[in-house]
Amino acid sequence: MKAFSCIAVCAVLVLLVCEAQIAVAVTCNPSQLAPCSSAITSDKPPSRLCCVRITQQRPCLCQYLKNPNLKKFVSSPNARKIASTCKVAYPRC
Repeated sequence: MKAFSCIAVCAVLVLLVCEAQIAVAVTCNPSQLAPCSSAITSDKPPSRLCCVRITQQRPCLCQYLKNPNLKKFVSSPNARKIASTCKVAYPRC
C-alpha cells in the first residue's frame, strides 16, 4: 500500500510540474499588444486588457526591443508609463 501511495504522489507531482511548464510557455506575438496602442501613442492610461497582455508578453519584450520596427514603441516614454501603471518591470536587455 505504501508503494502505491508513493507512486500516486509522484504521478501527481509530475503532472503539476508539467502543467506549470505549459502555463509558462509564451508565444511572442506583438499583435497581442494591440490593446495598448492608444496608451502608447497618446497620453491615455492603459486599459485592463492592455495590462493583462503586457504581463503575458513580458518575456518577449527584449525580443521586441531588438526588432527595429518595434523598438520605437517598446522604448517610448509611454511604454515605460504603461509598464509602471501595469506593475510590470520594464525589461533590462
